[in-house]
Amino acid sequence: MENYMELIIPSYSKNESFARAVVGAFFSQLDPDLNDLNELKTAVSEAVTNAIIHGYPDSIGEIKIKAKIYDDVFEVNIIDQGVGIEDIEQAREPLYTSKPEMERSGLGFSVMEGFMDEVEIISKVGAGTQITLRKKINNLKAK
Repeated sequence: MENYMELIIPSYSKNESFARAVVGAFFSQLDPDLNDLNELKTAVSEAVTNAIIHGYPDSIGEIKIKAKIYDDVFEVNIIDQGVGIEDIEQAREPLYTSKPEMERSGLGFSVMEGFMDEVEIISKVGAGTQITLRKKINNLKAK
């Protein structure tokens, strides 16, 4: 492993932008172009927002964010110990939302998958969710 960081935040919506900025700053050491940086930050924002809104719908809990650089990969893990996802495949469907009353667009996972090289979701109902986002460093756009 070349480098890593870890951040633990409470699931307040105001912390989403902080998490996005911290992971973006860590990613910046790879000298990405602005588009790659914005795509990563948007994917992280979507994952953290999912943890806030869906992981802890009726309470405040902790969200752990781990980022690491190894071999030719930049990896971010967003982990909550919230309610979990009942049907991961359904949750990955574009436009699906479990919170239509909140006017959610249901595009979070689609956005993550569009901006990252790999998205892995592990979840257990009642125990939480871990979203792993991976971007191959050699896939960063040429400057």
